[in-house]
Amino acid sequence: MLLVFYEDKAQNLVEQYTLTEEQLRYTKSPKESIALAKQDNSRHAILAMDGNKLVTFFVLHEKEGVTPYSSNEQALLIRSFSTDFYEQGKGYAKTALQLLLDFVRKHFPHINELVLGVNVPNRAAQELYKRCGFVDEGRQAMGLREELKVMSYYMKEVEN
Repeated sequence: MLLVFYEDKAQNLVEQYTLTEEQLRYTKSPKESIALAKQDNSRHAILAMDGNKLVTFFVLHEKEGVTPYSSNEQALLIRSFSTDFYEQGKGYAKTALQLLLDFVRKHFPHINELVLGVNVPNRAAQELYKRCGFVDEGRQAMGLREELKVMSYYMKEVEN
């Protein structure tokens, strides 16, 4: 599996990406997210590819995007995280989060914290994030429709 920045040549893959109504209760669609990223250069649409298949999608949001979730100017917000409905349960989300650490170190070397907001009722996502090293320090923020639990992952220095 590989993480790559979205490019227009991947539009066909985005068109085929499937999210259910239940998933859309918790996240924006890749199409919506990409449209926002095209208007805001602090948003970066990321595709998690398994071969030539788009399996997981998310946005990395810098600068003011982080503000409702963290006061750390070196934090990066993960938003609109989803896995294609037909690819769920195969470990893609966990693998994408694991690959994200090296991706961030390479493309955003100044970042020392990853932060995200997860809907309070979305227990499955909270458990996934915990298993991947994110911590819940009791902070909350308001999401599109409901309260979000704010979780952080603190980037450690890579030892050579």
